[in-house]
Amino acid sequence: MSALSVIAADTITTALVVLASDGRPLWRNLAGHRLGPGLDELPLAGLAPGESMTDLPVPAADGTLRWFQMRCHGMEHAGQRLRLVEVRDVSAEREERERGRNYRWRLAHIEQLAKVGTWEWDVRGNAVVWSDVLLQMFGLPPGTTLDYGSYRRMLHPDDVAMIESTLDTALRTGEPFSYTHRMFLADGVSLRVFECYGEVFTDDAGAPTRVLGTAHDITDIRRVQDELTRLAERDPLTDLPNRRALLARIDELLADDQGTGALLLVDIDNFKDINDVHGHAVGDEVLRTLARLLAHELPPGTVLGRLGGDEFAVVLPGADAAGAVVFAEAMCDAVVRAPVPTAGAGLRVTLSIGAAARQPGDTRDTLLAHADLALYEAKDAGRNRARLYLPEQYRHAVRRVSVTTRVRRALDENRMRLDAQPIVDLSTGRVISHELLIRLRDGVQPALSPAQFLPTVERDDLIGDLDRWVVATATAALAAPGPTRARLRLDINISARSLESPGFGDWVVRTLRAAGIEADRLGLEVTETAAITNVAAVRHLADALRDAGCRLSLDDFGAGFGSFAYLKHLPFDTVKIAGDFVRQADRGGADPVLIDAVVRAAHGLGMRTVAESVEHASLVPALRSLGVDAGQGYHLGRPAPLDDLLRRTAHAWQDTVVVPTVVRPPEP
Repeated sequence: MSALSVIAADTITTALVVLASDGRPLWRNLAGHRLGPGLDELPLAGLAPGESMTDLPVPAADGTLRWFQMRCHGMEHAGQRLRLVEVRDVSAEREERERGRNYRWRLAHIEQLAKVGTWEWDVRGNAVVWSDVLLQMFGLPPGTTLDYGSYRRMLHPDDVAMIESTLDTALRTGEPFSYTHRMFLADGVSLRVFECYGEVFTDDAGAPTRVLGTAHDITDIRRVQDELTRLAERDPLTDLPNRRALLARIDELLADDQGTGALLLVDIDNFKDINDVHGHAVGDEVLRTLARLLAHELPPGTVLGRLGGDEFAVVLPGADAAGAVVFAEAMCDAVVRAPVPTAGAGLRVTLSIGAAARQPGDTRDTLLAHADLALYEAKDAGRNRARLYLPEQYRHAVRRVSVTTRVRRALDENRMRLDAQPIVDLSTGRVISHELLIRLRDGVQPALSPAQFLPTVERDDLIGDLDRWVVATATAALAAPGPTRARLRLDINISARSLESPGFGDWVVRTLRAAGIEADRLGLEVTETAAITNVAAVRHLADALRDAGCRLSLDDFGAGFGSFAYLKHLPFDTVKIAGDFVRQADRGGADPVLIDAVVRAAHGLGMRTVAESVEHASLVPALRSLGVDAGQGYHLGRPAPLDDLLRRTAHAWQDTVVVPTVVRPPEP
C-alpha cells in the first residue's frame, strides 16, 4: 500500500486488516490496533470476498460478549491476491438495539396488563401511530393502518364534536387534556366506552409537534357505576325513584324560576292490614301494581317515586293547586276501579293523598310538611280521598309539634331512657348481646310510647340528635368497669336520617375510640326499608364501621320481601328476621320455608341470623332446627331498664344473665 493510502486508512474509525492468501494478517490500521487482542480471535481467515456483512460474538475476558461486524473485499498488491477485511465493534449498538426491543416489549405488556392502549399523533405530518394493544382493543389486528378518517367513522356520532373540540383546545393551549367517549368496534356493532388522556409537545416556538395519548376501555367499570347509581336512586321493589331521588327532584322543582308546581304524598289505606291478613308477598304485589297503575295515570313530565314503606310521592312541575287536586282525585278513582289480583280474588285498595302547591319562599321541608298535613287531613276525613293543604290545617300539626318539643326537652334535660332486651344464642342459651330500645320517661301525661313519638321525631332533624344521644349513652355504659369486665355487647337502632349522614359512621368510630372500647362490643341496626332505599349510604356506613371492627345488622328483614334478591348488595354482619315470619313458625305453612331461605342466603353470604318476636317456648326448637343462630322476644327476655342491666354486671367478669331454661339446647 502506498504511504498516502496508509495515512488515509489510519484516519478512519473502522478497523482494517489485510490478509495474505493463506489468511495471515499482513497489516492493520490504527483502529485495528485499538481493538486489541479481540481482533486476533476473530475468524478472519474464513471470510470470503463479497459475502454480506455479518455479526459475530466473541467472549471477552470478563465473561461478557463483544460483537464484531465484518465484511471482506478482494484486492491485489504487487501481483499478490490479498483480502481486505473491515471490522467494527458493534457491541454498544447491539446493546442499544436490545434495550429498545426490551422497552417496546415491556411497554406492550404493560399496556396489556393495564388494559390501556397508547397513540402518538405527528401533528406536522398529520399521521397517527396506534399501539398494537390499542388496535386490538378496537377489534383490529396488530399492525393495522388506521387513518383518522377511518377512526372518526368508528366514533359514536354524538361524541365526535366533543372530541375534536377538546383536541383543538389542547393544540391551541398546549395543556394536557382528557375526555370520555363511546366507540363502535371494528365489527360495527359492539359499543365500548373509552377514557382518554393526552399531552401536547411543542417546539421552541411553542408550536405543537406531537401529541401522546392513552385510551382505557372503561365499559365494564361504567356498567358497574351505572348499576350502583341505579341501586342508589331506584327503589328495588317498584323500580321507581327512591326517597333520595325524589328529594333531589323536589329541590329542582323549587329551584325553577317558573314559580309553579305541586307535590302529592300518597299513602295506601290500611296497608298493615293487607300484610297481616294476606301476607307480605301480597303486600309487595300491591306496591308493584300500584306503582304501574299510578305511573300510567299521571301526565308526562311528572315524577312518581316511593318514599318508603307504603308511601309514594308525585312531583308535578307546572301544576297549580287546583290541578294538583284534580290529579290526586283521578289517582284515587283509578285505584278504586282497578282491584289488585291475588291468589283468591281481586283485592280492593284505596289511597289517601295530600296535595301541596308550591308557594313563594317554600323549602323542601316546608313543601313536604304541607303535603303531609294535607295527607293527615285526608286520613282524618275517612281515607280514600285527596285533600289540598290549607293554612287552617296548621292546627293538626300543633299536636305533632308539641310531641317534638316534648322529646327535645326530655333529651336536653336527660329524661330519655333506654331499655335493654337480650339477644340469645339458640344453641347455647347464652345472652350474646342486648338491643337498646328508647323510652320517653319524662313524667308528663299522657305517657307516650315509642310508636307514638318516634314517627313524628323521624320527620324532624331531631332524630339525628336522638341517634347520637343513644350512641353516646351506650358508649358510656360499655366503658364502665363492670360491663368492660363482662364484655357486655349492645346493639342500637339508627334512623334513615343518620344513615344518610356522611359523617355519622366516622363519628361513631371516634366516640368508641375516645372511650377505649373494643368496636365489636357495639352494633348498629338498620331497618330493611331504610337499607334497600339507601344502598349507597349503607355501603359508606359499612366501610367506616368495618374498618374499625363494629357490627352492622339488617333489622326487620322480610318487611319488604321483594328485596330478597338485593341482600347481596347490603354488606351486613347479621340479618334479623322480621317477627311477622317468626311468630307462627312452629305451626308449619309458608313461614318456616321463608325463614329457611333467609337463613341459607345469610349463611352463604357469611352473615348470622337473629329471629325477632320469639314470644313462646315452642318457637325455640323450631327456629333452632331451621338453623337460626339467635333469637329475641318476650319469651327469651323482656326489655328492662339499661340501668338495671348495668347494676347486675357491675361486679361480674362475664355476662351471667339467666335466660329461660326452655331455650337451652337438649343434653346430648
